[in-house]
Amino acid sequence: MIVFTLSSEHVRNTVFTNEQGLVIYKTNTPSFGDTTIHKIKPNTDQLDMRDQFEIMGEIEWNITASTKFRLGGTEVETKSFIPRHGLAGRKRVFTGPDGRSYRWDIDRRVVVLSLNDGSQTVVARSHRATLGIIGRRRKATLEISPTVAHMMDIIIMTFIYVQRIRKKKGGGGG
Repeated sequence: MIVFTLSSEHVRNTVFTNEQGLVIYKTNTPSFGDTTIHKIKPNTDQLDMRDQFEIMGEIEWNITASTKFRLGGTEVETKSFIPRHGLAGRKRVFTGPDGRSYRWDIDRRVVVLSLNDGSQTVVARSHRATLGIIGRRRKATLEISPTVAHMMDIIIMTFIYVQRIRKKKGGGGG
């Protein structure tokens, strides 16, 4: 599994670091604004070793209309790209660039991404932070299967979106 540690459970303002401690994604959302997702870009300048980031995508949050994703020069409305399914809209389904159907299940505590087929194979899962009262203290994480690494940006963007839904439905964090 590819494991990202989040600097905060508030995914609209957080830093995603990989297992080596490198920042891979950063999110920024001004008060009542849209979320900008930055992704590290390869550094080719041997003299300047600082991390450089580029905008990977944006989420335009809307209360009265459909929220919009902007990714790779394309803009889509969430009501058509990742529509709600199930009771109370706690499932969100989308088609990946590989043509396969994926489903986020929004639980009160976590979100889980699986293949939306008969197998229901889990390909990503969030873990909430723990305080260490019972067991060891742990930061929030997102585990992603290498089998879906080809669509990492879409997983990150949809993860932020479903985490926001989870928070609004009373799950905390987001």
